[in-house]
Parts: sequence; structure tokens; C-alpha cells
Amino acid sequence: MSVTQSLKEKHVAVLAFPFGSHDLTILGLACKLARAAPNVQFSFFTIPKSNHSKFSTFKFDVPNNIRTYDVEDGVPVNHVFSGNPVERLDLFLKATPGNFQKGLDAAVMETGRKVNCLVTDMFLTFAADMAEDMKATWIPLCVSIPHNLSAHVYTDLIRRLFSHVGGDKNGGQHQTLELIPGLSPMHVKDLSDEILPRHSNETFFSYTLSKIGCVLPRSTAIVMNFCQELYPTPLFDDLKSMFPALLNVGFLTQELPPSPLPPSDSDTTGCLSWLDKQSSKSVVYISFGTAAAPPGEELKALAEAIEESDIPFIWSLNKDHKHHLPNGFPQRTNKQGKLVPWAPQAMVLGHASTGVFVTHCGANSVFESIANGVPMICRPMFGDHWMIGRVVEEIWGVGVKVEGLVFTKSRVLESLKLVLGHEQGRQMRERIKALRELVLKAVAPSGSASQDFKTLVETILNS
Repeated sequence: MSVTQSLKEKHVAVLAFPFGSHDLTILGLACKLARAAPNVQFSFFTIPKSNHSKFSTFKFDVPNNIRTYDVEDGVPVNHVFSGNPVERLDLFLKATPGNFQKGLDAAVMETGRKVNCLVTDMFLTFAADMAEDMKATWIPLCVSIPHNLSAHVYTDLIRRLFSHVGGDKNGGQHQTLELIPGLSPMHVKDLSDEILPRHSNETFFSYTLSKIGCVLPRSTAIVMNFCQELYPTPLFDDLKSMFPALLNVGFLTQELPPSPLPPSDSDTTGCLSWLDKQSSKSVVYISFGTAAAPPGEELKALAEAIEESDIPFIWSLNKDHKHHLPNGFPQRTNKQGKLVPWAPQAMVLGHASTGVFVTHCGANSVFESIANGVPMICRPMFGDHWMIGRVVEEIWGVGVKVEGLVFTKSRVLESLKLVLGHEQGRQMRERIKALRELVLKAVAPSGSASQDFKTLVETILNS
């Protein structure tokens, strides 16, 4: 059999975790891999809502060698949600791996090729057993920063050391994780509830994630949505000692280096045309991603601060949250700023007029901010946000967490003044520019991210 014939038999199944921007990240990886290996068949699996959002709403462009498949989301018919944000995740995970197995069976039948390699979100811990049963290679993807990967790997140790802390925010929560290499700046309070449950009732989501440290050693390689140059040395050395095939392939939701912006009139949201009329580095961009939103009172306080500051703004705000804004805010500020239900984030951050990003500290949002050299005002909300916020503020020095991690009018005004007006803000811009240069160096042809991606492609071709 020729090499080309052999490649045409290859079948890579890509399994998404369809919450937050996890699915967008692994789809970005799948597209990058499919373009690098055009003779390999890729099958992409996620829930119908996620597939519809990527391919119908946002018209995501995928290579011809990727086929998409729907898997069941696990939500019973006529189910009434309790309001617990983790409930949807629990229902989905309880439907695994059976829902994915149905999809895989359909893909194998349709393509006529058995699956040689499973590329999955790291949160889908069942994939280790699934790959073993299929005699396939397993390659998990970590969407977050490596500090968070390390905390998941050391979950058992963390729970043994700090399970007594509970909700003690003023005492034990301020202890640092200095026993774990590279995590000495982190505090117990930065850990997600999935790593260190604060309540007696552990969720199925938390139980699933607690197995990450046990199953990762069974992987062939681990893909990081990150660049090697951004690691603290002790953290990199420790993770590499455990996982020699730790592959840092760059930021997966951001084209690197960023492409020149398209013609402004091609942006149907109107954001680019509006930004064209603003002064350099003058605009505050506000977005909390697809899954996060501050409480209503905080949204109101944020809006009051923005209006009083008179700083030009673009605010990407889901229509479900608009009722929290002060009465008349959209009308009074329609010349000062632009309120949209969705913004082309990477393009907005890449525009010369954008001066600061108010963010929830989701991994992809932070990475896109770094790639475009925009400092941040951080309001972490859940999951890995607190850990990422500490890295942004204290390790990289490219942003500031809002005081008390709660938006009030005075705190937002103070943060805006600091980033846009003070010497400290100028230093943040210098530091984020330096980080951006490190990232661009990593993705250059001979850079670490390019070399790691090449290794990843070879690993898949040899699976």
C-alpha cells in the first residue's frame, strides 16, 4: 500500500465538550489539522446546538475532509432547568460515552474507515477507555492555561491538603499552592469548585474532572492551547517530566500572526466601521463570552461607570441581559458607544482604536487579547477564570482585576483610569506587547509552537 493510500485510510474522530468556548477551540484545532493532513478523514462530534451555532449562525469555514455529526445533549424531553449552571453539563456528561459512541458508529459506517485516533477535550475523561477499546491513539486538548492543567493533575493532593478549608474565604482560602511546582503564586481561592469542591454535594461534572490526573498518563500526546514561551520554568519542567509529549501549538481561536483586518464594510455588526471613527487606543471593549455574565446589579454598575466616564465603548451583550441596564442607557449612550448582541472579538481587539478589554478571563479571550496587544480589566466568574485572572495581573502584569472581584461604579471608573490614563497602564501595554512578540516568535516557521504542531501532525499520521 502506498503512503497516500495509507493516509486515505486514516480516520480521526474529534470529540468536543460543547460548553463555553471549548467546542470552538477544538474545532479550530480540527480545522488546522485537516488542512495540514488533507488526505486524512476527520469527523467532528458535538451537540446539535453547538454545530448549528458554528456552521449556520457563524458560517464557520471547514476543510472538505471534515464531516460534522450531532450527538445527544442528555437533556430529557420537557426538562425544566433548576437554574444551577452546572446542571446542563452534568446531564451531558451522564449521557456520555453512549451518545458519542452512536455518533462514532455512524461515522465509521458512513466513511468506511475505522477510527485510528481520538482527539478530545481533556474534560471528556471517558475517552481514555474508549480509545483503548477501539485500539486508537488518544490525544486530549487542554483549552486553558497550563497552571490549570497542573491543578487538575494534582487534584488528589490539593483535596487532601485543603479539603478542610471549605468556604473560609478569609482564612485558608488565601493559602498558596507553593507545594506544586510553578503554582506558588496561586491561592486556594483561585481553584475552581471542580478541583476543590466547597460544598458537600459534589457534581457529576466535578467527579468527571477529578479523574483527569489519573487518565492523562494514558494519552499519546497532550495538546495545549498555549505557547511554551509563556510558561514559568518550574511549571513547564514539571509538566514535561510527567508528559514528555506535551505539545504547545499556539492559540487555537486566534489566527497567528493576526491577519490584516478585512474591509470594515464587510463586518455586518458595524463594529469595525464604528471603530474606524475613534481615536487610537481610546475604546473600551466589553465582553463576557458565551457562558458568563455578571449579576444584574454589577451589569448596571458597569453601565453607570461607562456612561459617566464618557469613554467610547463597544459592548457585546446578550439580549437576555439587556434588561439589567439602567433605564434609557442605550438611548443616552448611542453616540458614545455601540451595544451589540455579538461582536467579532478578534477583529475588535485587533483594531487600532481598542485600548482596553473588560473580560471574564476566559482562556481564549485572554489569549486573543495578548495576540492583539490589548491590556485587560478582569472580573473572573467561575471555573478557571480566577486562576487566569491572577496570571494576567500578577505574573504577566498585563491587566488588573477589578477591586474585590465585583463591579461597582467607583471600582470600574478607577480601573479604567488606571489602564487608560496612568503610568501603570502604559507599563501594561509595554508588557503585553512583549508577550505578543513571544507568541509571534513561537508561531514562526522555526518557532516552538510550529515545531510542536508538526510533531502533533506526525503523531496522528503514525497512529
